Amino acid sequence: MTPAITLLLLAASLSAALAQTSNSDSKPRANWDEPIRFNTKSKDACTMVVTPAGDLTRLRVSCKGQDPALSYYCDFQGRPNLCRPYTNNPRHYFTQLSWELRKLSHACQGPKILRPFMCKRFSDEAQMTFLTSWPKSATLKPLKSGQETRKPVAVPPQPKPAATAKPARPQPVRPAAGKGPQVKKTTPKPAKTTTARPSEVPESEASRLANEYCWKSFQGICSYVIGWFQ
Repeated sequence: MTPAITLLLLAASLSAALAQTSNSDSKPRANWDEPIRFNTKSKDACTMVVTPAGDLTRLRVSCKGQDPALSYYCDFQGRPNLCRPYTNNPRHYFTQLSWELRKLSHACQGPKILRPFMCKRFSDEAQMTFLTSWPKSATLKPLKSGQETRKPVAVPPQPKPAATAKPARPQPVRPAAGKGPQVKKTTPKPAKTTTARPSEVPESEASRLANEYCWKSFQGICSYVIGWFQ
């Protein structure tokens, strides 16, 4: 084997090793050397530790109260790698979770599903879901963050509407004892009188008299007057 071929093989092996190293570094690391620390609303000192669990990511939140006997922890698991912003900055994903848990008085008595703002729109599978807690009294509430329970308001019974009385039927008027039914008298209206017109004189007689005794221009009027008086 010539020295040139040997150098080429060494260069290829070195480039392949560098590629594997860069690929492994580009993958998001689910566990870190330094845990995330925060304090709850009731001054409980808590730490968050992330570890891989096969295809899942496990999260443990451990807290200590002002009294050491009041220690507790709770575990969550999920697939946050399904959320694209998580792959760019996985530590910030859990840092946002700590911002939500520090608003609680008890870090393990919050919502069952932890939804950081950067992956809030993704499915429940991409979130951290409650798994278990210790002591058992430190169970999570089934309500979502910011949701409050409301007591049902008692509604007083409403009075029933009063029944409307039916209108009474009109009773027929009966005649008094000893008196017969009154009959309404009707007065007959007087008949219209018509004035009889005088019988007309035969046209030949009236015309003859008018021709004899009246001027020619007044013969028509004379004929009518003669017929009226005869």
